[in-house]
Amino acid sequence: MAMNTSIGATLHAPASRRRRLPADASIFLVLVAIALIFEALGWIFAGQSFLMNPQRLMVIILQVSVIGIISVGVTQVIITGGIDLSSGSLVGLTAMMAASFAQTSDFARAVYPAFTDMPVIVPVLVGLCVGLIAGFINGSLIAYTGIPPFIATLGMMVTARGFAKWYTHGQPVSMLSDSYAWIGSTGMPVIIFLITALIFHIALRYTRYGKFTYAIGANRQAARVSGINVSRHLVTVYSIAGLLAGLAGVVTSARAVSGQAGMGANYELDAIAAAVIGGVSLSGGVGRITGTVIGTVILGVMTSGFTFLRIDAYYQEMVKGVIIVVAVIVDQYRQSKRGRA
Repeated sequence: MAMNTSIGATLHAPASRRRRLPADASIFLVLVAIALIFEALGWIFAGQSFLMNPQRLMVIILQVSVIGIISVGVTQVIITGGIDLSSGSLVGLTAMMAASFAQTSDFARAVYPAFTDMPVIVPVLVGLCVGLIAGFINGSLIAYTGIPPFIATLGMMVTARGFAKWYTHGQPVSMLSDSYAWIGSTGMPVIIFLITALIFHIALRYTRYGKFTYAIGANRQAARVSGINVSRHLVTVYSIAGLLAGLAGVVTSARAVSGQAGMGANYELDAIAAAVIGGVSLSGGVGRITGTVIGTVILGVMTSGFTFLRIDAYYQEMVKGVIIVVAVIVDQYRQSKRGRA
């Protein structure tokens, strides 16, 4: 009788006590399923393999590397319970400013002749510093004025895009040095993305910075009572997000070997989508960089798969929007289920 009672208790144990598939593993299985679907559709409608093409797989990773760099910063912002809508515009601004310092003097129509023939470290630092300053402004507004993150970063989004157009009066910046273009060549963007993801994966999981970030997202008031300087930490998180947007701007302009004010358009939405698909909760306090990396690759696979099947771009945007909404609904369901547990 005691044995039957024990078995019954095990069968009716709360879900929280049962072994669950790790969140990152679940997201990875979704990635595999999507890739296999495109593989099957490829053979059915195109008579070709989608996965057995190393060049296509490399292109997928290259295409999402810039979004991935941004999403690493956006993930940290969302974990604190915030949002960053300015990262796409910061890509355009930092791309323009960094490129203007990377031009060669051989180009007679250089935007600012005094900035030509600079060592490659100069334009890189310019891009990083501009992004860092913009992120610092975002964080300071949110932390010390009480402005909602949505409004503060929306203002920065509009301002940065306007400043990028004003900086060269709407003219593109071209004829960049070979050393600067090398940053965007071959697999460098992928390497930069993976190194960035690894650094902040370690920072979030194993350092005090990560503990503070999760604590603020889980319960801001409790974090403040426990001795965390919430305002200062928020400024740090948004500054890092701006810094990574600046890095993405440098990589983008180096890949294109030019700077244009329109670069980075809607990248902030893709970065947020990658984070949410990767399991980052918009309520804050939940999420991992590893999940965001997988979410970024999922977006890349879908974009490449739609192109492979010759599906028009506007259908891709529709599907992407649906995926974001579904991911948020799933997140809300998980949150409510966790609250009932």
